Amino acid sequence: MKFNITALALCVLGSFAATVPALADESTFVRTTATPAFDTDFTRAAEKTINSVVCIKSYVNRSQQQYDPFGGMGGIDPFEFFFGTPRQQQQPRQRGRGNQRNKNSEPVQSGLGSGVIVSADGYIVTNNHVVADADKLEVLLNDNNTYEARIIGTDEATDLALIKIDAKGLKPMDFGDSDAVKIGEWVLAVGNPFGFNSTVTAGIVSAKARSISSGTGAQRMGLDSYIQTDAALNPGNSGGALVNLRGQLIGINAAIYSNTGSYTGFSFAIPTTVVKKVITDLKQYGTVQRAVLGITYTELDSKLAKDKGIQGIVAGIYVNSVVDRSTAKELGIEEGDVITAINGNDVHTSAQLIEQMNRFRPGDSITITFVRDGKTITKRGTLRNDRGSTDITKPDDFSSLGCAFMKLSAETKQHMGISHGVQVQGLQKGLFKDGGIKDGFIILYINDQPVNSTDDVEYIYNQIMKSDDSEKVMFITGLTPTGAKKYYAIDLTAND
Repeated sequence: MKFNITALALCVLGSFAATVPALADESTFVRTTATPAFDTDFTRAAEKTINSVVCIKSYVNRSQQQYDPFGGMGGIDPFEFFFGTPRQQQQPRQRGRGNQRNKNSEPVQSGLGSGVIVSADGYIVTNNHVVADADKLEVLLNDNNTYEARIIGTDEATDLALIKIDAKGLKPMDFGDSDAVKIGEWVLAVGNPFGFNSTVTAGIVSAKARSISSGTGAQRMGLDSYIQTDAALNPGNSGGALVNLRGQLIGINAAIYSNTGSYTGFSFAIPTTVVKKVITDLKQYGTVQRAVLGITYTELDSKLAKDKGIQGIVAGIYVNSVVDRSTAKELGIEEGDVITAINGNDVHTSAQLIEQMNRFRPGDSITITFVRDGKTITKRGTLRNDRGSTDITKPDDFSSLGCAFMKLSAETKQHMGISHGVQVQGLQKGLFKDGGIKDGFIILYINDQPVNSTDDVEYIYNQIMKSDDSEKVMFITGLTPTGAKKYYAIDLTAND
């Protein structure tokens, strides 16, 4: 049977830690169950959090967009996120005439999800897939007041987004410490499944630092370390709250494990240790400041340990190689070392390593513990970004290219003997001018992809900027107005 991680988001609209003695009599059992460890009164946590969770409606201006409130779930791949009509949300945007938005059409509702109020003046955290590609966002509060929202920033890698409504006196949710959450602890999920506003479900934490990646995740910058729970989540819960019995936020609900698209046993939430850092970055910088160690690696297991002659440990991050101008290089980490902890927190899996790294920014000081030749070594160094510096990363901005793109007329195409292309117009200070491109230059291909509109250029730009490659370059092939063929390599990080 094929199982899937399906994105949640339609909003259609204790821990049992008591120890019972092996030969306990009835009076002993009664006294044990009366202790706070058996407190399963969910009402206080529900009352404290229900007004801090909102419903988010997304709209697009595409006349061909059709809204399916229950979302067809057929044909979804394993470990995908969920929102509204999720397959439409996750497919790459098609370029060309078929993707032109009808500016004269009324906005069409494309899906719904949940969000969590994090400040009294209207900041709300949700999933990136809840707001992706939306032309309009509408937020419905628990008191039925409705506001239009704007996006402050998004992060596709961790599937988080920060949006803002113009409101005052809201009730923000208190943040808890997801590191302190224990397996077996009672939790509540608050959201809008299937359009049932302000729904609360209960369950326990069934695992922490759970990887749901279908691959190794060794080179991925994004999150692959979740709180796993059996609290029932369904389409509509996406972006909603996972809270402890004190009513504190410990995670943002993001995915379910299912072969149908509906809840069948396991759900996954992004831990607040990551959420707090990401939304702080989005608010302060407009984009996430991401630090890297500068290694390629493999998860150590008993077989690899035997193959490499490693003794004493069978879990950790086995270093395959070290990147120049990186934190790992500065710390003297070498191929064959096994990283076991970061800042004293165990790092035995790729998921744990990624979660730890998502907590830090370039410039932060960090302590790495690793094993070499049977000896445990601890060193401290400064984290860097993927370009080997501690500089602040600026938001991806298509306007940084510094020009407009004009679609070619049929006469120009015929005259130049080409079937597609766009012409650079209104060149100003920016990456294209710095790279030597001049007004009137006709772009035929970017990174071997044909272009025929501004949408095509922007799509390729966004794909490059969202990639995990440290070198983000546009390789451009085109013609001068006189027909001479020219090639350019535009470094998209030059403004950072």
